Amino acid sequence: MATVRNGSKSVLVVVDVQVGVMREAWEAQRIIENVRYAVEQARAKAVPVIWVQHTGDELPEASLDWQLVPELVPLPDERLILKNFNSAFEQSLLEQALDSYGATHIVLAGAATNWCIRATAYGALHHGYDLTLIKDAHSTGDMELGDGVVVQAKDIISELNVGMNWVSYPDRKSSSALAVEVEFLR
Repeated sequence: MATVRNGSKSVLVVVDVQVGVMREAWEAQRIIENVRYAVEQARAKAVPVIWVQHTGDELPEASLDWQLVPELVPLPDERLILKNFNSAFEQSLLEQALDSYGATHIVLAGAATNWCIRATAYGALHHGYDLTLIKDAHSTGDMELGDGVVVQAKDIISELNVGMNWVSYPDRKSSSALAVEVEFLR
């Protein structure tokens, strides 16, 4: 069983809002603006913001596609965590950064919904954190399943938004909320 974190201190975690990821994302500009809004709200409430950036064959470090989108710029005192796997928790410094802030509640935004957001959301719960997924601040592209079957990005996003309200872990809370509804706990 995971160590459940007691208290109510939020940290905003922004995952993979990178040029190469957002290029194919559904309604990318609207999603980027909602992420920007969430970042501004967190900063205004003195809630820490942690940025996560994926590195791999498809996103080589320091390449143009690897860069965060120009609309989102971390402040010098905000943490940047590099990752190589879908879950931002796997073999990264995310959990140490969260612990340094005394985090108990992760507010999650970014991309791609069906890969890194889903894996990080479940990773957060597995590691004992409460979770709020910002339902209008994550995106992905359409997913081809083969044989002409395509799952639309908006459906992938909707499914995870609903799922985060129903998933159940002992002594942890999981939910989704619009960017304007998110309550950052201090």
